[in-house]
Amino acid sequence: MAVPGGLRRQPANRGLVSHCTHHHVVVFLLTFFSYSLLHASRKTFSNVKVSISSQWTPFPQNSTAPELQPYELWNSSHLFQNAEEATLFLGTLDTIFLFSYAVGLFVSGIVGDRLNLRWVLSFGMCSSALVVFSFGTLTEWLHFYNKWFYCCLWVVNGLLQSTGWPCVVAVMGNWFGKAGRGFVFGLWSACASVGNILGAFLASCVLKYGYEYAFLVTASVQFAGGVIVFFGLLTSPKEVGLPELGAEEDEASVEEDANRPLMGSDDVDDDDQNYSIQATDNDNQPKAIGFFQACCLPGVVLYSLAYACLKLVNYSFFFWLPFYLSSNFGWKEAEADQLSIWYDVGGIIGGTIQGLISDVLQKRAPVLAVSLLFAVGSLFGYSRSPNSKPINAVIMAITGFFIGGPSNMISSAISADLGRQDLVKGSSEALATVTGIVDGTGSIGAAVGQYLVSLIQENLGWMWVFYFFILMTSSTILFISPLIVREIRLLLHEQRLRMLAE
Repeated sequence: MAVPGGLRRQPANRGLVSHCTHHHVVVFLLTFFSYSLLHASRKTFSNVKVSISSQWTPFPQNSTAPELQPYELWNSSHLFQNAEEATLFLGTLDTIFLFSYAVGLFVSGIVGDRLNLRWVLSFGMCSSALVVFSFGTLTEWLHFYNKWFYCCLWVVNGLLQSTGWPCVVAVMGNWFGKAGRGFVFGLWSACASVGNILGAFLASCVLKYGYEYAFLVTASVQFAGGVIVFFGLLTSPKEVGLPELGAEEDEASVEEDANRPLMGSDDVDDDDQNYSIQATDNDNQPKAIGFFQACCLPGVVLYSLAYACLKLVNYSFFFWLPFYLSSNFGWKEAEADQLSIWYDVGGIIGGTIQGLISDVLQKRAPVLAVSLLFAVGSLFGYSRSPNSKPINAVIMAITGFFIGGPSNMISSAISADLGRQDLVKGSSEALATVTGIVDGTGSIGAAVGQYLVSLIQENLGWMWVFYFFILMTSSTILFISPLIVREIRLLLHEQRLRMLAE
C-alpha cells in the first residue's frame, strides 16, 4: 500500500540548502541584528532599574549630616519618597510600554502589509533610538525629571518599537519557506535573546559612569542599525529577480505534499481546498487581507491567547530578572545584569532544538506542550534557588530553555505558518498582519502581567510571583490543548498508515 503524499516524511532541510543564496544569508543577518538592537535598547531599562530607583528617591541622612543647599538643586531628581514607590512606578512604565507596544503591533502589522517593509522597519528603529536617548540620557543631562514626561516618552517608544517584529517576521517569511522553517526560525528567533545579552553587556560595561550612558550607547547602536537596514535590506526575492516563495512551494507541491502548513489544514475538506480568503489577481500581486479575516484563520485566536499567557512569563523575566537577583540575593547590579544572560542562553538553545524537533515531527503543538510541562517544574525549582551564583545560573538556563524556546516558536515559526496557510495561499501580505495579531495579543498579556508582578511582589513576596508564573504557564497549555489533541491524533493516524503500508 502506498503511503499518501501528505504522510511521507520529508527531510527537514530539503530545499533549504539548495535554494539558499547569499541574499538569504544577508536577509537572515540583517533582520536578526535589527531586532536584536531593538531588544537591546529595551533590555537597558530593565538592567538599570536599581540605579534609576536610587536616583529617583532621597538619599538617607543622619541627624548630624549637614543640610545640602540649595534644596531644589540637590533634590530635583527625587520623584518618590521611598524605593517601594519607585519600584511600583518602574512596573507602571513597563506596563505602559507593553500596552502601547501591543496596540502598535496590531497597527504595524497592517501597515507593514501595505507599505514597504524596509521603510517601516528602518523608521521604527531610528525614531525609537531617539526616544530612548531622550528618556534615559537627555533628561539626566538636563536634570529634567517628570513622571508624566517619562510616561509619554515610553508610550511613543512602545508604538515605534512595535514596527520591528511584524516586519522582520514578514521579511523572513518571504525568503524562507516550509522546508526547515522550524529550525531556521528557531535559530533566527534567538535575535531577541541575543539582543538581551547585548543590552546587558553594554549596560554593565558603562553603568559605572551613570545609567544615562547605558541608554546613550544602546540608542546610538540602534540608530546606526536602522540606517544600515534602510540601505541594505531586501524585503522579498523578487527585488533581485529570484522566484517568489509562493511560486516555489506551489511547484514543489505538485511532486509532494511536504509544504502543507502545520496548522491543521488536514481537517479542511477536499471540496473547500480551492477556497481562499483572497483570490489571486491577474497581475499576480495579491492584496493584504483584512484584520478580522486574519483573526478568523485557523489557530490564530488559540495561539494568540496562549502567547498572551506565555509572553507574560517570558517578559517578566526580561523586565524583572536583574532586579530580582539584586534585591532578593543582594548581588551587585552589574553582576545581576551579567548573570541574567543565562536565561537568554537557555532560550536560544531551546528555540533552536525545539524548532528542529517540530520540523522532524511536522507538528508544533505537541513539542510546545512537552516543553511547557517541564517549564512548570523548572519555575518551581528556580523559585527555591539557593544564594549561589553557579546554581542559580544553571537553573536559570534550564528555565529559559523551557519557557523561552516555546515563546520563540510561537512568535516566529508558528506565526509564519499561520500567515501562509492554505486559506491565504498566494498572499504573503497576510504575514505581518497575523504576526501583529499574535504578538500584539501576547503583549497585552505581558503588559497586564508586569503591573501584577510589581503588586504581587510588594504585597506577597517573590515566591507568590513564581506561583503566578506557574499558573500562567499552565494556562498556555490549556489554550493550545485543542491543537495538541488534534495533532497527536494526526501523528497516531500517520503511524497506523505507515504500519499498514509496511
